[in-house]
Amino acid sequence: MKRVRTKSEEKRVLIVDAAVALFLELGYDAVTMDKIAKHAGVSKQTVYSHYGSKEDLFTAAIGDKCISYDLDPESIAQLGNAEDALMTIAHRFVKMIYSEEGIKLHRTCIAQAETHPQLAKLFFEAGPVHTRSVIAELLASFDSKGELSVEKPAIAAAQFLNIIQGEMSLRAPLLLEHLPAEAHKEYVNESVKAFVRAYKG
Repeated sequence: MKRVRTKSEEKRVLIVDAAVALFLELGYDAVTMDKIAKHAGVSKQTVYSHYGSKEDLFTAAIGDKCISYDLDPESIAQLGNAEDALMTIAHRFVKMIYSEEGIKLHRTCIAQAETHPQLAKLFFEAGPVHTRSVIAELLASFDSKGELSVEKPAIAAAQFLNIIQGEMSLRAPLLLEHLPAEAHKEYVNESVKAFVRAYKG
């Protein structure tokens, strides 16, 4: 049975959704806690009761996107054997980063990296670094069970995330046409199989 959200949790979701929409529409600088509160339909005090600053809210927004694509530790822990689990994670990950919202958020951070290096750091740590850490823990568990042989899970996790992005990592930031869905799906599938073969030991 699906757990019913409390009123506080419902407001938190409204706040994060409003923040994401405004960050993408206006850019980080132009967004204020007042605007987020108005967009979410809550008071400014309510926003601050959940998040102490705009930076905290930005970090939470990135984390919530990972959860919405089931890339959080709890969701990943429920996956099956090594190849099936990594195949599922790979497709969830590319779906997230190559979604319209994901691409816009990435481009926003790149555009402001020079003037707002802290923003780029927040994005990197809440998104790529966190996801890599979660996958590293999963790879370590497969190593302990003897399914894979992974001496350095953090490095292996970075390799995994880099390999499954493929050509799209060059196309997406430039807003070039995406690869045909079937072609990209085949690339991801073959990349995961190659990764698993390499770490079979």
